[in-house]
Amino acid sequence: MSKETIKETIFVGPLSAVNPTIEESGVGYLVTLINDQTMIDTPPAISPHKHLRLAMNDISEPQPGMVIPGDDHVAELLDFVIAWDQQEPMLIHCWAGISRSTAAAFISLCALNPEIPEQQIARMLRAASPTATPNRRLVTLADDLLERKGRMKVAIDEIGRGETTMEGRLFTLPARVAA
Repeated sequence: MSKETIKETIFVGPLSAVNPTIEESGVGYLVTLINDQTMIDTPPAISPHKHLRLAMNDISEPQPGMVIPGDDHVAELLDFVIAWDQQEPMLIHCWAGISRSTAAAFISLCALNPEIPEQQIARMLRAASPTATPNRRLVTLADDLLERKGRMKVAIDEIGRGETTMEGRLFTLPARVAA
């Protein structure tokens, strides 16, 4: 991957990949989607204004004592991603790199590439990560906010649940998707 290409790259993975990826890939933007009890501090290599911290649990239905992803979370994600200058790569992570982070990556690509069909982006996600199982609630909320008329939900349903694993592997996606 050339330096030019890596700048426009979205890395997606688990919490365990955060520090190594920042060190090895020059990540300058970070999105953390994790519950409040395990929320991380901004790593020293990342400017605080380039770290979006979204405290939520990996749930799709309300559960006592847990924070369900909401419209505010998705709106903050969309604002952050759209403002990203793509001069440094972005890393999106959650605890395991399977559900919240893959949903956020899918949402980000849909927002950055409004002309690309949702199914194409979902297939790219599946090709990059056989374990990706995007959080359905995050995708549903984004579908509404981006006015995609259910197409994002359908695209995620079409790729189905990913392979079962305890932790997903780090993977990359291009910020700009070719038609």
